[in-house]
Amino acid sequence: MSTHTLITGPTSGIGLALAEALAARGEPLLLVARRADALAALAADLRQRHGAEVIEHACDLADAAQVELLAQRIERQAPGLKLLINNAGFATCGAFDEQDWRSELDLLQVNVVSLARLCHAAARRMKADGGGQILNVSSVSGFMPGPWMSNYAASKAYVLHFSEGLREELAGHKVGVSVLCPGTTRSPFFGKAGINLDKIEAGGAPVMTPEAVARITLAALPRNPAIIVPRWINRVLAVSPRFGPRSLLRKVVGRLYRDAAAPAA
Repeated sequence: MSTHTLITGPTSGIGLALAEALAARGEPLLLVARRADALAALAADLRQRHGAEVIEHACDLADAAQVELLAQRIERQAPGLKLLINNAGFATCGAFDEQDWRSELDLLQVNVVSLARLCHAAARRMKADGGGQILNVSSVSGFMPGPWMSNYAASKAYVLHFSEGLREELAGHKVGVSVLCPGTTRSPFFGKAGINLDKIEAGGAPVMTPEAVARITLAALPRNPAIIVPRWINRVLAVSPRFGPRSLLRKVVGRLYRDAAAPAA
């Protein structure tokens, strides 16, 4: 019987908040992260505080060979999956042609290719088990172009459209697919990307906590929604590209991201 929730990227940000909330409910977890030491520390903490069953699987999602081993584990081995949460992802910020190409390739591997591979494995397993649920984490950025974060925004657009398509394909097999599109969320994500979060906040962008995003997401999942956009202002941002010229949208978003990539004065 499918019982476990697999979460990628659970050691910080939204992934950590989701792992914490699910462990507090007593949900069995399979946690996947690159750093084995951080993963072990998190698993031990969740076991101690919540008595939760936590299985660790160290995996660098930028390494296709390691991802393939994880996918094969999902397809062939216990535990079965009740829920797959593809949360892991990262961004780069700045002019695309000035970024290190290896980093841009790793971004596509983690945000797009590895996510799709794990969905492929989970879909097969869940269909064989008679049901399950997949949650892919995109972003409000997936609804619009993102100059100065062009590769990241495009990767999140892929996640959004891929998830909606997969949802229709699996609907007849009792496998639900939802996509989470949060707005700006306070986490180490921004520092790692070289983004000045203080400038984003100063510009008036709404900033949520990971805990709030996790709470809204887990409350919504039982309804199996197609798209989850936490907070009304982020829902406005998500639909705003429909109501203005894209030439203006590119300039506005590009100005925001370009300024956010600049170091603090």
